[in-house]
Amino acid sequence: MSFNLHPLINNGITAGSSSFSGGKLSCHCKASPVTVSLTSNIAHNHACGCSKCWKPSGAIFSIVGVVPRSALSVASGESKLYIVDKDAVIQRHACKECGVHMFGRIEVDHAFHGLDFVHVELSKEKGWQEVQFAAFVSSVVEQGLVAPEEADKVRQQLKGLGLSTYDALSPGLMDAIAAFVAKKNGVLRESKL
Repeated sequence: MSFNLHPLINNGITAGSSSFSGGKLSCHCKASPVTVSLTSNIAHNHACGCSKCWKPSGAIFSIVGVVPRSALSVASGESKLYIVDKDAVIQRHACKECGVHMFGRIEVDHAFHGLDFVHVELSKEKGWQEVQFAAFVSSVVEQGLVAPEEADKVRQQLKGLGLSTYDALSPGLMDAIAAFVAKKNGVLRESKL
């Protein structure tokens, strides 16, 4: 059985370009779409199974990467944006008309403050960083998108694409969060490397 992971990866992963320098994202509105300009490529691009990220219809994962906050600006349609969940750490700004999440921003003290979360599938430009890993894979079971006995089949399909699978974020990102918390708590040990 093959799962509809996401249209960008169902048939394989397309490599990005290290020299790619950004582009525009547009919501799905035919008339007066919200557009967001990015002046850099993304980083940490991944398939995300969490319940908060916007997913295309029928897909069980979103594809989301990050850019520095300074690299993102709303080019048009800003009045159409609203925050999906004001209590969430990531303030996801979505179009009021079509529902597409245009970007997520962290406004609180957090390891990822200063990074904006984006879905580059909303861009016509090619060259964005390819998907690097899959995160929050077990969340697709929690949401009822996949039966518990099928979770390993989803992981195998992702691994068949060359993606490591995690039930949180990748180890490097989890280490960044842990280091942020340790520093905040005054217990960060200095590295001897």
